[in-house]
Amino acid sequence: MSLLPLSFYARPTLEVARELLGSLLVVDGVRGRRVGRIVEVEAYLGEHDLACHSSKGRTPRTEVMFGPAGRSYVYLIYGMHHCFNVVTDAPGVAAAVLVRGVEPVEGIPPGERTDGPGRLCRVMGLNLNHNGLTLDSEGLHLLPGTPVPDARVERGPRIGVEYAGAWAAEPFRLWDRDSGHVSRFVSRRPRRRP
Repeated sequence: MSLLPLSFYARPTLEVARELLGSLLVVDGVRGRRVGRIVEVEAYLGEHDLACHSSKGRTPRTEVMFGPAGRSYVYLIYGMHHCFNVVTDAPGVAAAVLVRGVEPVEGIPPGERTDGPGRLCRVMGLNLNHNGLTLDSEGLHLLPGTPVPDARVERGPRIGVEYAGAWAAEPFRLWDRDSGHVSRFVSRRPRRRP
């Protein structure tokens, strides 16, 4: 099976995010070959998107986001969880898609949870050593999978970006509603009483 070409990522971020659903994330590393089918993603559109890391400008951490597309952006959150993103769009746009959930396909031990970006990175063996790699490398790449039909794609606000004001409410989180491997998001907003 041929890899997704780097040109796949060099398109508008929301388009790439939608088409990543159903594709296969492959990590070949010290734990052997691990493959997960992508079932949940979040799109971050660049410097104008206040939820995007690049909205704070170019820094050593965000440098890879500024291009070219088709590279991995891996960062550490809360000092303990890695998050894996694919850099998208044109050089200088500084956009990426966060992969939030995968369904186990190959090499993932039974019972391991892969819902949520930190869990999937732990199970897949993704860490800061993968930051900046091209997504056609031997140890890290994506393959075409079985596309998720439009009727099964849900859209909603991204998780954990409340600080971004109106950008937090944008429906840039996409997931396969039939998958049991997506984040269990619980709103922090108080419930309305009847």
